[in-house]
Amino acid sequence: MDFWREPESKGVDDPSCLHPQSNSSSCFRSMKSGKAEKCIFFPDPIIVGAGPSGLAVAACLKSKRIQSLILERSDCIASLWQLKTYDRLRLHLPKKFCQLPLMPFPSWFPTYPTKQQFIAYLDAYVAEFNIQAVFNETVVAAEYDAGIGFWRLRMASAKGEGTEEKHEYVCRWLVVATGENAEAVVPEMAGMEEFEGPIVHTSLYRSGDSYRDKRVLVVGCGNSGMEISLDLCDHNAHPFMVVRDSVHILPREMLGRSTFGLSMWLMKWLSMKTVDRFLLLVARLMLGDTAKLGLERPQLGPLELKSLTGKTPVLNVGTLAKIQSGDIKVRPAVERFTRHGVEFVDGRSEEFDAVILATGYKSNVPCWLKEREFFSEKDGFPRRPFPNGWKGGNGLYAVGFTKRGLLGASLDAWRIAQDIELRYKATKK
Repeated sequence: MDFWREPESKGVDDPSCLHPQSNSSSCFRSMKSGKAEKCIFFPDPIIVGAGPSGLAVAACLKSKRIQSLILERSDCIASLWQLKTYDRLRLHLPKKFCQLPLMPFPSWFPTYPTKQQFIAYLDAYVAEFNIQAVFNETVVAAEYDAGIGFWRLRMASAKGEGTEEKHEYVCRWLVVATGENAEAVVPEMAGMEEFEGPIVHTSLYRSGDSYRDKRVLVVGCGNSGMEISLDLCDHNAHPFMVVRDSVHILPREMLGRSTFGLSMWLMKWLSMKTVDRFLLLVARLMLGDTAKLGLERPQLGPLELKSLTGKTPVLNVGTLAKIQSGDIKVRPAVERFTRHGVEFVDGRSEEFDAVILATGYKSNVPCWLKEREFFSEKDGFPRRPFPNGWKGGNGLYAVGFTKRGLLGASLDAWRIAQDIELRYKATKK
């Protein structure tokens, strides 16, 4: 395979020609929430979301000779990676833990591939498995029609000049692959409307080049907040990082191995609590006492905290040294914004030129999926945690909600493909 060739197909121009419409007149009934101008019957699985998780399911299905169709609201695959990530981003885990099913990363890729390399890998993945996707397709509502035993997806498609085409897809199997990071979280903080400088979410941040010599407040201390603060330093800006809560910071590598890989290896023989104690001991020896820098550690260990809450430890890629040198300054939670700056909860006030919100993302499933048994309305995640959160009822599946990154998504993609294969064979009989 020529890894760098252009994908054979970026999408389907006219999805209605993929399969004939159902002969059942009930297929043409509109959903209760609105009328559809056109109904498209697709007898195979429909996947909502063209991120890595959705692509993984499509490839696994293709390996079992089952076609699928991906519906994507953006105009490209992996829109989060292509359109909403900063330039210096690399995979935080080694490539062997991030490859999708059936296609490893090229051997010449570095251990931690760049954003551009990962996107090239995904393009090659689409080409290799001839994955079909329809872009600029937003699911407005999806619900199961028990009367005909199919899922109905009411759509809105952008057709240029602000117009939308409303139509409906009908399918037997529905795979939700919109993921954990579908929508940016932008918290409301007192006085934000008063601040005269720009306030942007990390999804709009590309590099620190436009922030040279400026005082920038980064709200959030996860991997993105830490890495953006480092990037601002590298572009001669003056970053201040808000640490609102306790946080685990670990070296990206320990004892010559990736911290993640070492953790997974130790977990084969030791309990999670024992591995956590080991990780924190080595981290203390390598990084020192982070509490002295204003970075208190949580009471639970990093692996236990990740397992219970999904909160990922920060893997240090150089930010801690900049905090120790004073190039990045740590601040407590924001009390309120002022016209030219911020008041913090410790009573201190400082002026800033710009604010970057490293406040994360959330699932958007409750906004469009009319189903409440499998998915939680509260957070938009499957109610059952990994490894049991991939399958719901009536042909509904979820991928990319494991809180275990691409490795968890790949495991679920295989389970989904295997289950659909069994049901597919049963329907053929």
